[in-house]
Amino acid sequence: MIRLFKVKEKQKETAENAKENGLVKKQSAGELRLHRDISELNMPEECKISFPNGKDDLMDFEITITPYRGYYMGGGFVFSFKVPAVYPHEPPKVKCKTKIYHPNIDLEGNTCLNILREDWKPVLNINTVIYGLYHLFTEPNHEDPLNQEAADLLRDNPKLFGLNVRKSIEGNIWVGGAHFPGCKTGDFY
Repeated sequence: MIRLFKVKEKQKETAENAKENGLVKKQSAGELRLHRDISELNMPEECKISFPNGKDDLMDFEITITPYRGYYMGGGFVFSFKVPAVYPHEPPKVKCKTKIYHPNIDLEGNTCLNILREDWKPVLNINTVIYGLYHLFTEPNHEDPLNQEAADLLRDNPKLFGLNVRKSIEGNIWVGGAHFPGCKTGDFY
């Protein structure tokens, strides 16, 4: 029994020394949940995850969506995710880094996805958000727009909307008063 106390005492001492030397970082509940969410990801094959700051920084990552069908086929669209420490009680902050002609994404990259705002619940996870973003490319929604011009065109003239999307993906063009540098992936051209 005395040995057990000595072992526990030694473990505690080792842990304290590691903390003092900055070797151990205690993870928040949000980081633990995010770690689980990422380890259980089941994304569409058109979606890829990357960690620009390395895998040690799970709270900031990027998702690239390259749709294989629909208006946005052939484009590559990068979304940054900033996950708050209080996740999952608050949703991640998601921004589109790729300039895109889309009714639900404005020219600054703000994204209109209800589960990132009023419909967020702690039972939702990163996989749900990724599928929501992916759905924006397969079924853009003109009824809840951030880019009103794109939404009106999608509703009133889907063929011209599709042409504008193609031009914006091809790049180096002005569409609706905004310059688009392009975002084609080369996979479909």
